[in-house]
Amino acid sequence: MGDAARNVLVTGGAGFIGSHVVDAYLERGDRVWVVDDLSSGSLANVDSKAEFIEMGIEDPALRGLFREVGFDLVSLHAAQIDVRASVADPARDASINVLGMLNVVEGARETGTRRIVYVSSGGVVYGEPDEIPTPESAPKLPLSPYGVTKLSGEYYLHYYRAIHGLEYVALRYSNVFGPRQDPHGEAGVVAIFCERLQSAEELTIFGDGEQTRDYVYVKDVVSANLLASEMVLKPGPNIDAVAFNVGTGVGTSVNRLADVLESIAEDCPGRVYREARVGELRHSTLDVSRFAERGWAARHTLKDGLRETFHFIANQKIGA
Repeated sequence: MGDAARNVLVTGGAGFIGSHVVDAYLERGDRVWVVDDLSSGSLANVDSKAEFIEMGIEDPALRGLFREVGFDLVSLHAAQIDVRASVADPARDASINVLGMLNVVEGARETGTRRIVYVSSGGVVYGEPDEIPTPESAPKLPLSPYGVTKLSGEYYLHYYRAIHGLEYVALRYSNVFGPRQDPHGEAGVVAIFCERLQSAEELTIFGDGEQTRDYVYVKDVVSANLLASEMVLKPGPNIDAVAFNVGTGVGTSVNRLADVLESIAEDCPGRVYREARVGELRHSTLDVSRFAERGWAARHTLKDGLRETFHFIANQKIGA
């Protein structure tokens, strides 16, 4: 798309990851609109230079915003992201992650949006994979309604590209952590552990703590979004051709995560182990070599990212 300023819509732009993406587009010189219903995001996360509209992505009025502005690029971060909530209420999960997503995509199609960057999930669309690290080409066998809706979004976008010519890139995130994170989802363990260590409270670990996840720092996720917004696409016969894993390629156990955070906090109030959660994946790590071939890589080490996150949360507590 070149270096010219663009009209960019970031849905979910008041949330943890979306707000960092908003900051990056503003820094690039783009004009940015944020649509967020504030169900989990916070207005405090949104830079005042962005135009903020409080609205859910399933709201029919969103199509009017597309007609009014004419967006060059859409970053689709808004979603119901809680796996357990999706299990408890699959219909609500689908109403946001499928019907809401289609509302956005139809607005983009009707008004000539050039590209959508769609946030998928490498942590759930592959289910319990046989191959670790898991490549984009691995079988897609989600084990939760949330995973099903994220994968459905990719198939819908494949249809829109094939039939309507709408460009898109799907970013399959691993477990993102960093400043502004709420303690939700599997990566939310970072925020939970930081808060408990700062309060000198025991860390609660479910199972034996040897389950592993691919923890990627939010600033690296932002750089993935910028690349996905501009890179030349090479569409292929299936959804994997324009889908890219976003992670580190390294699995980290919950015990190791606790070790590193305790060393940063310089405090070890202790740990308590509880019964493992039913249905929790044992291991999830992404193969990121395909995205690396396009010039992207995670630049932050786990410890550096955890240190920045720990101090951000500590400063927030002081400010409060």
